[in-house]
Amino acid sequence: MNNQINKNSNKENEVALQQLTELQDELAQRLKNLSADRSSSHSIDSSEQAVERENDEVVDQLENDTREELEQVQHAIKRIENGTYGICAKCEEEISPQRLKAIPYATLCINCADT
Repeated sequence: MNNQINKNSNKENEVALQQLTELQDELAQRLKNLSADRSSSHSIDSSEQAVERENDEVVDQLENDTREELEQVQHAIKRIENGTYGICAKCEEEISPQRLKAIPYATLCINCADT
């Protein structure tokens, strides 16, 4: 590791932290809503139950995807706190500001993500 320091300014990190915190709150609320939806009671009608079970599978996948994204956001917040935010985890070069704006929890620069 070449101990690449974070070249992002404090202002850029503050903006990223705010964006990540808002996303974290949004994802936490989405998880709460998905959990509530999944725990709702099922119909007595067997044909309705089949559709509801299919919906449950979709809700389960959405919940898993949301939980995974939330973890990535939380890790990005920790990277801001420890000064490694914006540094590629693979090549240790700076991740472009455009990539971080599009995917604020990105851990890889565009070159490493493509390989």
